[in-house]
This record gives sequence, structure tokens and C-alpha cells, in this order.
Amino acid sequence: MDSKLLGGGTSWKLQRCQLEASTYSGPELSIGQSSSNQKNKEVVNYDMEWQEKDLGKAMDISEPEDYGMMDEDDCMYDDYYDDDDDGNNNDDEYEYEGMDSTAYDQFLAAKFDGMDLPPGVEATVPWLATKEEPERPQPEMPVSYRPKNEIEHVIERKFKAFKQFDTVPDFPDHEFRKNDVGRKPSKEFVKRVQQDWKILEKDLPDTIMVRACEDRIDLLRAAIVGPNGTPYHDGLFFFDIQFPSDYPHSPPKAHYHSGGLRLNPNLYQCGKVCLSLLGTWAGSGCEKWNSKTSTMLQVLVSIQALVLNEKPYFNEPGYAGSANTASGERQSLQYNENTFLHSCRTMLYSLRNPPKHFEDYVAGHFQEHGATILRACKAYGKGVMIGSKIPDEEEEDEEMQQNEAEETRPPIQLPAPHGYTTSVNFKANLAKLYEDLLMEFTVKGADTDKFLAEKRRERLAASST
Repeated sequence: MDSKLLGGGTSWKLQRCQLEASTYSGPELSIGQSSSNQKNKEVVNYDMEWQEKDLGKAMDISEPEDYGMMDEDDCMYDDYYDDDDDGNNNDDEYEYEGMDSTAYDQFLAAKFDGMDLPPGVEATVPWLATKEEPERPQPEMPVSYRPKNEIEHVIERKFKAFKQFDTVPDFPDHEFRKNDVGRKPSKEFVKRVQQDWKILEKDLPDTIMVRACEDRIDLLRAAIVGPNGTPYHDGLFFFDIQFPSDYPHSPPKAHYHSGGLRLNPNLYQCGKVCLSLLGTWAGSGCEKWNSKTSTMLQVLVSIQALVLNEKPYFNEPGYAGSANTASGERQSLQYNENTFLHSCRTMLYSLRNPPKHFEDYVAGHFQEHGATILRACKAYGKGVMIGSKIPDEEEEDEEMQQNEAEETRPPIQLPAPHGYTTSVNFKANLAKLYEDLLMEFTVKGADTDKFLAEKRRERLAASST
């Protein structure tokens, strides 16, 4: 697991920074006491509550391999999975097969029936616009009912204003909300929690966001962006954290919002996070929690760097020994296929069920990164290795202009390391997810014009043959 890493076939130790605890001289807080004097606080209230949903039942997903990192009694959950990859389904047959352009537009419009879009948004989505009706002036309306360009602006503004660390009034949907550490926590507990707050506020990397609770200073919620170069790139992964009553003598508790998906050997469907630093997996030396030097920041950075890594297949100790072997690398590449599909499903889950106090961040993140994710889906569907660097829009346009100038299009050279090629089922499942992501990103105001135009050209070409 987190105590193994590939590289030369040798074992390695988890490397993590040891941040010296700084002394906090500010006021002490007790559970239930408001911290209105806390620095960098901006209370935001939302109506939407994020409840755990069984995404595995809502989507047709593939059964990942069950890793033996813990006993079944340690983590009970239902079988969420239907096997998409058993070769008996009809993934290659798409719902829109044989449609002409008009029928295809109606097919796409039907996808939005259950999304309860405001009228101003419906009129701006290309395939929902009514061509026969003349354009009419729109009256002044509330922000949520303004035309699409206004909604895009609001989403972008709120995203840019979203602080990396902030406090919020409460967490009614928090996994550990019922685990009360006591009305009178020790002075050592309060002092250390406040110290962790200051470290998080000062040193969080750009790709990790944290919200702390004013009334329950033992609770945190964190959003971690998947690192580039991994099958998790540009995804959002949410964790609920609790400081136990004897903190810092015991490590924090962590729960992963899985949505019923197992996308990493260290992250279970039931939410368990397997990490030596958390005491949920064996470790030694600096791998284990140290009450004097370990911090909450170390936990979050370790999850991002050591769990959400380039080859998560080898996080499982039973497979770590096969790193750098042809068979092991082939299995790793196959595992990454399933991992990226689950990452895409997690994106859809977060977009449709954003966690409380992170609604603006989810919308803005996918507005900004939606085009990059769609380009990656297109590339991976053509056989490019998952996690590879994907050319940006300018690079793609330059290559297209060069090909047109030469009046030739050279065949695409697809990487096939260790004799592995992208599976047919992966391409079929990814094509379906691509359609859903395209629509969700379009609603959030992502730059999808190029992808929509390409889709219409493909349909027009197909209908003319």
C-alpha cells in the first residue's frame, strides 16, 4: 500500500515532510464556541445538502478487482457493481445509432429533461434552442435565470473568490458529525487544532481546499485535485476529517466520499482511507503518526502524492513486487483504464451532488478544466496512454494547420508499452461518459464549443451517408 513504491523493483519508504509545530498564541476555542475572530473567515450559507448516494447503483460501472488489504469484517458494504467488462453487454451499440441530425438534437435535448434547467440556460444550450422562434428581448431576471454568459461569469467570479482555507458555521452532512469529542476538550487539543488551522491557512498547495467548522473545531472537509500525469488528473476527491479527543496523541480520522466507487487500493467503497500516517495501515519510523511533529497538512499531501499516484495498481502490497515487469506493467495499465472511468464517474457525481460548502468550487473547477478533461477523453479513446500529456487547444490547432498545409494526415502513432493496447470495453464505456461530461460541462459554462461543433459535424456526416 502506501509503504511500497515501484522503482527498480526495490521497496521504498514513504517520504513525507515533517513540519515543525508552530506555537499559536491566539484565543482558545471550545467545542460549540463560535470563532468569529478567526482570521480569513468568510461564512457562506448554502441550501443544498450533500448526501451520500450510491453512484454504483445509479451508473453501469465495471467491477474492479477486490484487493486483500483488509478483512471484510473491517468494512462492510453491498456489492455496488454490475460487470460492464464481461464481454456480454452491448457497449458498442450506442443509443443514437442511425439517427439523422434532427433526431440527434432531440436525443441530446432529452438528456436535459431531468436536470431542471432555468429558462435562461435552456435557451442558450445549442441543441435546446428553438430555431423557429424569433429572438425576443429578455427581461431583467435574478442571477440564476440570466442568460448563459451571465451564469458563466458568476461561476467564474465565485470560483476565483473561493479561499483555500476558511471556516464555515456547520457541517450537517459530515461523516463524523455524530462523533462528539466532548463539550470540554483539553487545552492541548484546542491549541493543537488551532495550530493545524494556521498551518493549513499558510501552507496549503494550490490543489487542496479545506473548510473547518466553527461550532465543531474537531471537523474538517477537504477537496483534493487529482495530480497531472495520473489517471486521477483534474478530478475532485473529497474527504471528511475529525480530530479525536486525544489529538495529537492519536492521528486524525479520515473518510473518503466514494460514491460507491473503488478507484484506488487505498480508498475503499465504504470510505476507509488506508494510510500509515492515519494508523490504518502498518508502517514504521517517519511513516507513522508522530504527536510532536506530524500535522494535518502532511495527511492531505500524503493522500494526494502517495495514494493518487501514477500507478495505483502497485499500491497493493501483493502486486508491488511485480513493478517494472512486463506482466505487472500490463496489469497496471489495465487498472488505470478502470481507474480513469471511475474518476470520470466521480466527476459526474460531484457535479450533480456537490458537497456542502464546496458548491462554488466544484462548478468553477469543472468550468475551468472541462475542456482539458474532454480532450483527454478523446485522446484516451484513440489509444493514448492514460496520464500522458495531452496537447492543449493551441497545440492541436497548430498541428491541424500543419497537416492541412501538407495536405496529408499521417497515421496516429499510438503507444503500446509492454505490448498493451487500449481495450474495446474501455473505449465504449468512455464514449458514453464523454457524452455525459460534455453536457454537464456545457451547463457549467466550460469552453465546449469546439466539441459541440465537432459532434454536430460527425452527425451531419453520418446522416448524409
